[in-house]
Amino acid sequence: MDEEWLIQQGDQAGHLSKLAERAQATFWGLLGCEIVQANSAKATISLDASERHLNLLGIVHGGVLMSLLDNAMGLVVMLAAADERTVTANMNTQFLSSSKGGVLLCEAELVHRTNRTLTLGAQVKDDNGKLLAWGSGAYRLI
Repeated sequence: MDEEWLIQQGDQAGHLSKLAERAQATFWGLLGCEIVQANSAKATISLDASERHLNLLGIVHGGVLMSLLDNAMGLVVMLAAADERTVTANMNTQFLSSSKGGVLLCEAELVHRTNRTLTLGAQVKDDNGKLLAWGSGAYRLI
């Protein structure tokens, strides 16, 4: 293996650990998100959805699903533009199915990048692989 590649992977892992640690005091931590894997092109996060994540119908609240989409896409953006500040400029969500809770996985992937904007797609699935929500987001460099 290329030594420079190994050093970059180590630096990325260190950066990712620092991000995860800092995030625990934010909405990310309140929600209960955890990083499964992440790099500058793709990320997977998880959430063990419990009663506090449900709405009055007894299903996972749509805002929780949207937050998972935004958090996973935002994680990719933070790694892809590590030295720059970014904000969510636009987000579209399609709710496809409901869940009564349990482990949810959200996978996000970088689709396109310009000098000012990163565009991503993401999906949330339950622990049986059922697709719950799909979304896309545009993230602006500021």
